[in-house]
Amino acid sequence: MDLPSNGWLLVILHVTLQLAFIARALLWPHREPAARLAWITVIMVTSVAGMLAYVLFGEPNIGRRRLAKLMAAEEKLPPPDVVGQQAPLELPERLAVLFRVGGSISGFEPVAGNRAELMEDSDTAIDRMVTDIDAATETVHIVFYIWLPDGNGLKVVEALKRAAGRGVTCRAMADALGSRTLINSVHWAAMREAGVEVARALPMGFLQPLRGRVDMRNHRKIVVIDNRITYCGSQNCADPEFRIKAKYAPWVDILLRLEGPIVRQQQRVFAADWMAHRQADDLSPLLRAPLPPAEDGFPAQVVATGPTVRYSAMPEMFEALMYAARRELVVTTPYYVPDEPIQAALCASARRGVATTIIFPKRNDSWIVAAASRSYYEELLDAGVAIHEYVGGLLHAKTLTMDGGVTLIGSANIDRRSFDLNFENNILIADRGVTAAVRRRQADYLAASRPVNAAVVAEWGIRHRIWNNAVAMFGPVL
Repeated sequence: MDLPSNGWLLVILHVTLQLAFIARALLWPHREPAARLAWITVIMVTSVAGMLAYVLFGEPNIGRRRLAKLMAAEEKLPPPDVVGQQAPLELPERLAVLFRVGGSISGFEPVAGNRAELMEDSDTAIDRMVTDIDAATETVHIVFYIWLPDGNGLKVVEALKRAAGRGVTCRAMADALGSRTLINSVHWAAMREAGVEVARALPMGFLQPLRGRVDMRNHRKIVVIDNRITYCGSQNCADPEFRIKAKYAPWVDILLRLEGPIVRQQQRVFAADWMAHRQADDLSPLLRAPLPPAEDGFPAQVVATGPTVRYSAMPEMFEALMYAARRELVVTTPYYVPDEPIQAALCASARRGVATTIIFPKRNDSWIVAAASRSYYEELLDAGVAIHEYVGGLLHAKTLTMDGGVTLIGSANIDRRSFDLNFENNILIADRGVTAAVRRRQADYLAASRPVNAAVVAEWGIRHRIWNNAVAMFGPVL
């Protein structure tokens, strides 16, 4: 049947648009071939829906306005490589190369003289945080991806209100999406009325898709108190029961409380985020204040990443540690959607005789990520990687320990979102004491986990395998 002339025009327009989007997917720089193929498939198969999806989620573009604000904030702050620096640090070459990778990412140099304490659990961590806020005399700075108006979340809200009431400068930032429940509640307004300065990280609006991707989020979890105490780990500001997703509870997290020059590096990460949203503020004097006298302690370095940092930053940090391992490598992550180099690095670690273990949650709050993750099990097992699935709740801890002496801890998952889209903060630590503490916690996770071996994977039905592998094909667009 012949189409009317305007029908042919619509067909030609549609095909032209599809070709334009395909060309865009092919031309976008720093994109893996698998990601290009995934997007081309989506655009061709789902047509208009695929093109709309590409507009919303196809490119890691934060938007010109946001980028300009971030760059303006960076220009006001001291360069990262001088923050927290006291004297040139001499390290064994095996460690120095790891810190050089970290330095190439966000510019921070390793700084010595740090001390850390591993929090016992989520509730204990919040109580300790509140105690520190109650003792604050100058500043309290907080940013969380998820901050809920529940028991633990409101403990921190009330502590901030008390601190502001006695004259402490309190700045609280929460991601506009992850913390929307608190932001839209009376508690957010109450903090502002009590004198706490508040800001929404990466606010969204009706026109945001035209300015940049809507799903780029500030996934960081940073607390800095009086320029001398900081917290870093996987924990959000919420109860472990995590009532917004209660059926997966408890959320099992890990958090370090740190003191020393590393605090200044965390402070700078917070300052850049804050000043990008509150341009009238200038937090640079906090970073230029004299450091307290040097004390004994371990070397550490903040590794902060995001869509404005160079391509493949966080995965390179993970890969460097995986390839550096000589005896043991233990990894925990709730979300595993790796790129090809990460999967290859884990497999290579096991193949050269390193005792390589990775722990995932048995039940994941993202069924898509769970399916994609399990598509990689067979290759990992064939290489000799020991896989365990935690059954005591949703294991949310993001940790890597290497050879009993090096730890990476923070907010980054081993997935494409953490690699390309989210603003993340991790700390790289070279210390046997801290690593032993984190390794004991990892042993606790293992004790509450079930091993997954080749026989278990072989029992999966063909429909199960097809589903996992089909979802994994679209890993680059998840």
